[in-house]
Parts: sequence; C-alpha cells; structure tokens
Amino acid sequence: MLRTSLLFIALVIGLTACNKYPNVPKQYHQQLDKAIATAGENEQEIKKAIESAPAHQKEAVAFLIAYMPERDLKELTADFILENTDYAFMAREQFSWTRALPDSVFFNDVLPYASLNERRDNWRKDFFERFAKYVKDCETIEAAIDSVNKNIRDELLVDYNTKRKKPDQSPYESMEQNMASCSGLSILLTDAFRAVGIPSRIGGTPNWHDKRGNHNWNEVWIDGQWYFTEYYPSGLNKSWFLADAGKAVPDNPQHAIYASSWKPSDTYFPLVWDLNIKYVHAANVSERYIKLYEEAEAAKKIAETHVTVQVMMFKDDVCSFQGDDRVAVNVDVFCGKDQVGGGKTAGPTQDMNDVLEFVLEKNKAYNFNYTGESGQMKSIQLNIKNEPQTLKLYYK
Repeated sequence: MLRTSLLFIALVIGLTACNKYPNVPKQYHQQLDKAIATAGENEQEIKKAIESAPAHQKEAVAFLIAYMPERDLKELTADFILENTDYAFMAREQFSWTRALPDSVFFNDVLPYASLNERRDNWRKDFFERFAKYVKDCETIEAAIDSVNKNIRDELLVDYNTKRKKPDQSPYESMEQNMASCSGLSILLTDAFRAVGIPSRIGGTPNWHDKRGNHNWNEVWIDGQWYFTEYYPSGLNKSWFLADAGKAVPDNPQHAIYASSWKPSDTYFPLVWDLNIKYVHAANVSERYIKLYEEAEAAKKIAETHVTVQVMMFKDDVCSFQGDDRVAVNVDVFCGKDQVGGGKTAGPTQDMNDVLEFVLEKNKAYNFNYTGESGQMKSIQLNIKNEPQTLKLYYK
C-alpha cells in the first residue's frame, strides 16, 4: 500500500513537472526557469505573463521571456508583455503579409518590443492605431512598407537633429523632442513596421571603413530576403550609404555591418554610446552589403555601354493600346546573324507594369523577330542610341 502511494505521488510530481508550462514547447522550459530565477523580485510578473497568456500566444510570450535581457526580466510587468503580444497577434490576424510569416520570423522580428538598449516604451497599441490606417488597403508587404515609410515623418513629427538629448532614444523620447539621431529614427521606423506586422530590425556599423563614425538604418524582410531602407526613404536597397557599406570589413568588429536580433545570434550589436552593453544580439551581415554594392557598381558599368529596350505586342496599330489589346508572343532579338536575346511579351491578363525588357548595347542595330497572326515571320529593325526605348509591335 505504501509502495503504491509513493508511486502515485511520484507520478503526480512527474506530471506536474511536465505541465509546468502548459502549451509552451519543451524547448523553452529550461530557459524560462532561468529567466524566472533571474527576475528576482519581479518573478511574479514574469510568471503571470506566462500563465495569463492565451493558449495560442503562450509560445510567443515564452520566446520573448526566454531571450529577454536581465534588465527587462527585473522591470517589465505582465501587462506590458501581454499587451505587446496581443497587439502583435492582432496585426497577424488583420494583415495578410503577417499571416504568411513563418513563426521564426514573426517571433524574432515582429513580436519584440525593443531593438537595441532604448528605454522600454509601451508603444505597440499606439503605433498599431497610428499606422494601421496607412496599410489597411495595401495588398502586398512591399506596398505596406512603402506606405509606412512615406508617412512616418508626418505622423510622428520627428526629424534628424544632432541636438537630440541622446543617441539611443526610445520612441516617445524622440517624439517628445521632435528630434532624433539616426539610431533614434531607426528605432522609430522599426517599431512602426512591427506595429503593422512587417518584420523589421536595425542595421548598422560602429564605424565606417574610413573611420568617420557610426550609422544605423533599418532592414525589412520580404519573402525570405532582407532589404534595407531608412526613415527618410529612397527605395529598398537604395541609399547614399551603400557605397560605404559595400566597403565593410567583415572580420573587423569596428568596420563590419550588423543586424539586430532578439534571439541569440553569432555576435552582439556594438553600441558606440556604451560598448559595455553586450545583450543586444546581432548577426554580421557585412557580406550581403558588399555583394549589393558590387552588383550596383556592375549595373552602373553596364549602363555606360548598354540601354534598356521595352517590347510590347498589340493586336494591331489601330487599337486603343490598353491592357486588353496586348498579345503574348515570343520575340527573338538579333544583332546581325547573332541572337542576343529572346522572351515572351505580356498578354491581356498580365499587369500593365509587366513588360518584356532587354538590355542592349548602345549604337547598334537590332532585329526583333516574331511570328504574326497569320503565321508569317515579321522582323522590325531598331537602331539603339543612348536613351531607353519602348518598341511597340503588332500581331496583325
């Protein structure tokens, strides 16, 4: 009888241990134990956040807490953590691009309430309400990124200014002063992106290759790839600093390029205003910027000797030249006897921006060959000069 009772007690204890964190994957359990122990007097708030989270949000809360800096474990309230998580999930429910994200990206680059070491402001609800109106009609993540980028300055009324109080300002510190450094602006933009479910992180270098100082900017995630942008937008992967970033030194911590991460990564983000802070995780992304710069330089060289030619095929030369009048036909491009390209023109159901394009050498003559409606071979000659051209071909 005693043996049976002891076995029962052992079983209950075992089951209790297994169910210590219901609906939380086992991979987080040990890290949560450590986090709760680190929280000290704030232990009950951290426990409350885990216990009070809805079942479908528990793993997200566990992810935040498992990789939370010690300062946050000791200070953040359960309400702060739960509201941040709830509004992140609200964005996921509302926006198609957020629903399409893998959990790994949603957890690491949408869910976090901070990017660097900035003061922990409870910005999530406010920013969701501020920026949801700009993206509610967007059909793609690219359009949503563009909309947030174009509207953030007028929405928040913050501009770059070296008179700001400190470089690592939180969102509301910058908004109270109406000014921020490049780091403060980057924090603002990443928070705005995350508020509407766009994965974002901080990119930057502690010191350019020529030792003229640091710079920080933003990165956004689109279909498996990271692109850079800034508070004052010039387009994805387009900025004045690409030439400098392309000269990064990957194995030199002072001159490398980093991207922030909530989950521990290979290294940490060097914060030039406090180099003793090493809890901001980061990845060394120097090689990507070097490659982007090399590609941009190669494109410039091609532009010196080549030009783009867009080819559109229409039913006949008396049509209205609208989308419905287009015809999908194979077109081959020859320079003398040598074929130098080929492709298919866009048909009536394709986007009007979808246009067959060739990059051809300047100051040469090319023949564009295709088969017409009655099966006869047609050939149109075009003399390429120094400016881009559009060639309209006719099927009849």
